[in-house]
Amino acid sequence: MRSLILAVQFLTRLPTPQLKTFDPAWLADAARWFAPVGLLVGAVVWLAVLAGSLLDPWLGALLGLLAWLWVTGGLHLDGLADLADAQGAAHRSRERFLEVLKDPHLGSFGVMSMVMQLIAKLVLLMLLLKFALPSPDALISPDAPAAYPGYLSGLAAKLAPLLLVPAWARLFTVAWSATLPGLAAGSGERFAWRTHWPSFWLSAALLAAASYWLAPPLLLAPLAGLWWWTYLKRKLGGMTGDCLGAGIELCESLLLLLLLVGRLPH
Repeated sequence: MRSLILAVQFLTRLPTPQLKTFDPAWLADAARWFAPVGLLVGAVVWLAVLAGSLLDPWLGALLGLLAWLWVTGGLHLDGLADLADAQGAAHRSRERFLEVLKDPHLGSFGVMSMVMQLIAKLVLLMLLLKFALPSPDALISPDAPAAYPGYLSGLAAKLAPLLLVPAWARLFTVAWSATLPGLAAGSGERFAWRTHWPSFWLSAALLAAASYWLAPPLLLAPLAGLWWWTYLKRKLGGMTGDCLGAGIELCESLLLLLLLVGRLPH
């Protein structure tokens, strides 16, 4: 279970057993667990949204967003900010792009990208809750207390697709790192050392089956991963760890949007 422990340690802030030794090559093996770890991230977000929504949709969305930030440690959001700063300052200079990408300081482009991403996730989570929650009249009806257990389980089922969003996004990173050249040495380049394709396709198949069952719009999720792969290939010519983190954040927002579109009344 060493590679699973490393995957959890790398992608989350969840407590894990400590490994007495470490070999950088082990990190490449950890990528096969990225989708399952994404389900763990989704479970934390799902529970937070469900708990907050018992009082108010905005509170559910806020708790879900805070849980998302806590469980990931803001790792991928930091990658999005770094990439935004680098692209804003590069002026078509590859050397300048890589120089700014490595700079730990946060610039105006990075701040704007972080703020917009947080707002996007907050609003999308709230709108998903809006369509999942029963009408106010149903909540204040005399029969509501007696039906409360059924109400809670029904709401949990409607929010269950949130489990799949982080899993899909983290699965994409395996394909991105394996099929795009590394622009600089780092964690993104390490994952390409040893891509375990059977586990990748197994995870993809299981996520597709779960999406078909819970939220058919998420069957379009691979298009989001393909979009970011195409962007990195054409715009940058490769990837770094920050590019992978930025892709996770943007794809998560796109998948939340997919879920929302699927909930809109026809």
